[in-house]
Amino acid sequence: MSVMISGVEKGSLAKKAGILPGEELVSINGNEILDVLDYRFYMTEERLSVLIRDRNGKPRKISIRKDEYDDIGLEFETYLMDKQQSCRNQCIFCFIDQMPPGMRESLYFKDDDARMSFLFGNYITLTNLTDRDVERIIKMHISPVNISVHTTNPELRCKMMKNRFAGESLRHMYRLAQAGIGINCQLVLCPGINDGEELKKSLEDLENLYPSVQSIACVPVGLTDYREGLYPLEPYTPQSAAEVIRVIDEFSDRTQAEHGVRLCYPADEFFLTAGIPIPDGEYYGDFNQLENGVGMLATMRDEFAAALKLVEDEPCKDRKISIATGVAASDFIRGLVDEAGKKWHNLDCTVYAVKNDFFGHKITVTGLLTGRDLIAQLKDRDLGETLLLSSSMLRQNTDVFLDDVTVPELEKALGVRVRVTENDGYDFLDALLGVGE
Repeated sequence: MSVMISGVEKGSLAKKAGILPGEELVSINGNEILDVLDYRFYMTEERLSVLIRDRNGKPRKISIRKDEYDDIGLEFETYLMDKQQSCRNQCIFCFIDQMPPGMRESLYFKDDDARMSFLFGNYITLTNLTDRDVERIIKMHISPVNISVHTTNPELRCKMMKNRFAGESLRHMYRLAQAGIGINCQLVLCPGINDGEELKKSLEDLENLYPSVQSIACVPVGLTDYREGLYPLEPYTPQSAAEVIRVIDEFSDRTQAEHGVRLCYPADEFFLTAGIPIPDGEYYGDFNQLENGVGMLATMRDEFAAALKLVEDEPCKDRKISIATGVAASDFIRGLVDEAGKKWHNLDCTVYAVKNDFFGHKITVTGLLTGRDLIAQLKDRDLGETLLLSSSMLRQNTDVFLDDVTVPELEKALGVRVRVTENDGYDFLDALLGVGE
């Protein structure tokens, strides 16, 4: 096996060594290079023996000396150096299976690649992993690994993921834990299926893997209007969401007493659905699962409170603005705006809770709002001089919504300036006050 070199950086060690685009990287210090993890791991040595195969298939060895963590300057066609592994499961709760037709092709790709877990924090189900993959993770000490567990009941896992190997693949998790690899777990909970007693059993099983299991996030299933022919599922109600929180808190209160850590956390959406106040920041420990929507609102609230103290004596110009957010978080956002309004009476800010017509009204989170829904529901509203939006609505590092509407297109349609804010209390307060405008 080898990987094609697509480019060589100008002035790099590889360039000076005579490596050319179009040649193949075979091995580094005798270790076969199959993808980016191999490349990054074996390139940390100060003395490298690089085996190259030229365009005619002739091999040659090149010696390179460098500082420990320096890159030698090779470029590859894709970041992973090969194709990203797709998911083999047909999970009963899979959000991608519930996507409306006509969206861009990349949104329908089901990722289940262990390398993406380490590099970008993606979650994997383990069903794509081989024993060799696990050995490599252990050898390279790739840690932590993020795993979509859902249940530790092998039979139920097979049922939920519609993969006859889903239960057996849990052995990889146990092996990683035994080797001391850090693991963050995710359980997508479906009412009446893997919550209740099944959830209690899963949490007990995962606790047995502590301290390798560093955290467990419980996330409610997301249900769109596009579920025809799919497994019948119901959304969480205020009562059932409150019961999930009760089970998790009872478990985590005990792990806090026994291990000094609240091992499991409900996603913020459970608290919003149940109508239970978001806990204080201390509840979330090290915030290991922020990207999973666990503790994000508590963090933002604490940052906002700290930001208010820093600028409490600064004046605010007369300002009329608006905020568009998802239904679930709208009351929370109004609460922050009200706190700012107590200090700056000339701040006129209206919070609009935008319903998700694109995916369906059962989807209430801000991050799944689309440009079309914003236009349709805000077009005739008084938006003031600026409309504030959360960056969670946009594709990462772009100004594009899930439905391919862009921020400039939204501004044109609504006739208002749009300011995108990060999920950060300091940035949110700056946006409210117009700092930087």
